[in-house]
Amino acid sequence: MTNQFLAFDCGATSGRAVLATFSDGAFDMKEVYRFPSGIIELNGKYYWDILAIYDHFRKCLAQLGREGVRIDSIGIDTWGVDFGFVADDGSLLGNPRAYRDPYTDGIPEEVFRTVPREELYGATGIQIMNFNSIFQLYAQTKEGFAPLRCADKVLFIPDLLSYMLTGNKVCEYTIASTSGMMDQTSRQFNETLLEKLGIRTDVLLPITQPGAVVGTLRKEIAEACGVPQVPVIAVAGHDTAAAIAAVPSADEKFAYLSSGTWSLMGIETPAPIINEDSTRLNFTNEGGIDGTTRFLKNITGMWILEQSRKVWAAEGRTYNYGEMEKMARSEAAFPSTINPDDPRFAAPANMVEAIDGYLRETGQQVPENDAQYISCIYRSLARRYKAVVDMLQGFAPFPIEKLHVIGGGSANDTMSQWTADELGIPVVAGPTEATAIGNVMIQARAAGLVKDRWEMRNMIAKAFAVKTFTPDK
Repeated sequence: MTNQFLAFDCGATSGRAVLATFSDGAFDMKEVYRFPSGIIELNGKYYWDILAIYDHFRKCLAQLGREGVRIDSIGIDTWGVDFGFVADDGSLLGNPRAYRDPYTDGIPEEVFRTVPREELYGATGIQIMNFNSIFQLYAQTKEGFAPLRCADKVLFIPDLLSYMLTGNKVCEYTIASTSGMMDQTSRQFNETLLEKLGIRTDVLLPITQPGAVVGTLRKEIAEACGVPQVPVIAVAGHDTAAAIAAVPSADEKFAYLSSGTWSLMGIETPAPIINEDSTRLNFTNEGGIDGTTRFLKNITGMWILEQSRKVWAAEGRTYNYGEMEKMARSEAAFPSTINPDDPRFAAPANMVEAIDGYLRETGQQVPENDAQYISCIYRSLARRYKAVVDMLQGFAPFPIEKLHVIGGGSANDTMSQWTADELGIPVVAGPTEATAIGNVMIQARAAGLVKDRWEMRNMIAKAFAVKTFTPDK
């Protein structure tokens, strides 16, 4: 028997649809549609064009319908924290605000006057970042944001898109866990905390676990697109949770690194870790599949390199990824490093100048050419990964025996080797398409093709080639 599952994997700048075919205990995947996504500014506010994303979903389904492709279910994953509102008559109340909207600047400090930082972290286990959903809702309440005033329900982005396809509303665990509003003990929203802050709680839905059926594709969409009314599954709606579900490990003794613009590094644990050390080190506890917790830290990742590339491109020098790897290796002995998480690297006007300033202030050698900058960035990230793995080992209830690198950064062999050298443990790189793989695998589990995350991971390990890098020192 053959099953086919459609994953809509939506990122902050682009999205894609991936079709996975399962047959005789094996599966393969192919991208069938790609579309842009992005932030729109209007009257000083920043929004996601949710209707454009929905329209691309329909265009993808219509394309599959014309091609006669049969699908068994649909799953949607997106970035975290952002949300939209639905009225009591089912109407969409405008476009969702985007996490890059500066309206939350200064809001955490204002919230802490009512709910101290330690109390907030102790209840939710989420690291303090000004764009967390709790701070967005507080800011919207403060400004009297009309869609919130008129809302019947709030839906996080993947749940909002599922609603637009099915007409049914759910609140999935992994995406809700990014909000900074979920109680880590009950795994439901902490209404007492929200009431202290004057945030409406009647707009919140009960939290459900990944794998639940949201509903079936609305009849009018199915007929217009020429596809059946297939189920829409609440997969791990947060893209990182979907990616971690696809780590091809045989046991729990690993750390993971989801490598891209951001580097998300952590461990998978059966319960949240909330104590003085996790508070001081600003670790976060987010939801995973099978009731697990993703205990992790956000690290500034390839953002630093990408912003440096923009500076070089403006000066007439462009490099592809393969060229930059060679350049880094040619200057492997360059001695200077930066702290990637220093605030000056968050959004500088000129990343190269920011690197120069940091190195001068710390008494280090400033690069003399682009290859030295790339070497500096690679080496700095590898050393930061070492520092975070050391922190994680202090929390993990098991020895960390390897690091699994997934996402686009897993294709960088030089970075993987340098990371293995710094950590002193093997680095397993791949698969690069982990998020879409996790999405379709949760659909396969909902269809009864696999029973748990370990069977999923075993199938992934057989289906996708990975590279293992062992320490050279």
